[in-house]
Amino acid sequence: MSRIVKIAAAAYPFDWLADLDAYRAKIGAWVEKAADCDLLVFPEYGAMELASLGGREVAGDLEASLHEVARHEAARDALHAELAARHRLHILAASGPCFDGPRPVNRAVLFGPRGRIGHQDKQVMTRFEREDWNVVGAPGLRVFDTPVGRLGVLICYDSEFPLLGRALAEAGVEVVLVPSCTDTVAGFNRVRIGAMARALESQCVVVQAPTVGCVDWNPAIDENRGAAAIYAPPDGLWPESGVLAEGLMDVPGWVKAELDLDLVAESRRNGRVLPFAHWPESAAVRLVD
Repeated sequence: MSRIVKIAAAAYPFDWLADLDAYRAKIGAWVEKAADCDLLVFPEYGAMELASLGGREVAGDLEASLHEVARHEAARDALHAELAARHRLHILAASGPCFDGPRPVNRAVLFGPRGRIGHQDKQVMTRFEREDWNVVGAPGLRVFDTPVGRLGVLICYDSEFPLLGRALAEAGVEVVLVPSCTDTVAGFNRVRIGAMARALESQCVVVQAPTVGCVDWNPAIDENRGAAAIYAPPDGLWPESGVLAEGLMDVPGWVKAELDLDLVAESRRNGRVLPFAHWPESAAVRLVD
């Protein structure tokens, strides 16, 4: 019996929010537009728009904005749990700062119809996160067994590192979620190429959800470039391009694709090529004189 799931990836723009009710209304409207899907994926640092609730001075300060967004973590979680339950679907909420220690991690939380399932923290930090923002990594990947597949999350830059994707693939992950936030076309393409490469080598589905648009009130999210997309291995069982669905560059909205999760196992077992199975041969290669 096939396992058909419908996935939606957001190309998400930031808004200046008058209050928390405005945020609730915005997220509620976005979820409503994708309520025909089983799994919704929001982008990296999409939660940073909550910095606007602190006013212009707070929102415009790198450090203060982190604390302001983190202050609304419980309300954000409650909203996404409520929406996932109401629409009976799964949501990877937009990531944001979480202070488990003296410095924040970049955390994305997964919700299902029965509530909060768990979270994934970003593993490898970009130069901006390390040198300017002091957002830190929290090593450790998680696997989420859900009715919409065995899921893993690689937040933005993490998708550019093959060994992270391989760890998820070896744990049986079928769908890798890649929330992203990039301020240049080059940055977007680095993540896009990483996401497509992870789909190729792990013979799985990869979902990229970016932020889009310009922001004049926070230096961390001032420019945002990208297009939402859902990728698969370019094999006989999938589109020759490896693209299941793709939006237009910098255009907000949902990109949706319906797919059969059983094709992931079939690709790994009987694809025209078998990079997932043959990976150990590449790991064993040594240089010769």
